[in-house]
Amino acid sequence: MKYMIASDIHGSAYYCRQLLEAYKASGAQRLILLGDILYHGPRNDLPKEYAPKEVLAMLNEYKDQIYNVRGNCDTEVDQMVLEFPVLADYALIAVDGLTIYATHGHVYNEEHLPPMQKGDILLHGHTHILTAKKTGDITVLNPGSVSIPKGGNPATYAMLEDRVFKVLDFEGNTVVEMKLGE
Repeated sequence: MKYMIASDIHGSAYYCRQLLEAYKASGAQRLILLGDILYHGPRNDLPKEYAPKEVLAMLNEYKDQIYNVRGNCDTEVDQMVLEFPVLADYALIAVDGLTIYATHGHVYNEEHLPPMQKGDILLHGHTHILTAKKTGDITVLNPGSVSIPKGGNPATYAMLEDRVFKVLDFEGNTVVEMKLGE
């Protein structure tokens, strides 16, 4: 199965539109969102075309294809308007013999790991900085931010297929690629 992974839309209709266009073109069967969907948060500037109502309408069209975990900017009010579950703190995803612990990253991250076993993958957003690296016995992945990238990175999302994690910008360029489970 092919997955698209994205984090930190922060209410940007502009980047949500780009993300969904890339999703449709990719042939992915599921969209994994790592939180911070509608609100920009008090530490961030408003993203381009900040329009949370447009973002929720666009995402609700894909409600049967989205897996989502709660970000630190996501609330119960968001769940009232979004038609897919948004308040889970984490998700365990088993794909191609891999165990992926998906979370936003504000609670569990590289410095504060959830219970993990050798070979497991921690997938999170929150930092707005893309990452793909082995750390000890685990792998840490972050697709970066769709709308408010940091650390000099472009706006990005990721694809996961056949054990390959690939971070792409919205021009379709591969920014980072990593074979998982090796």
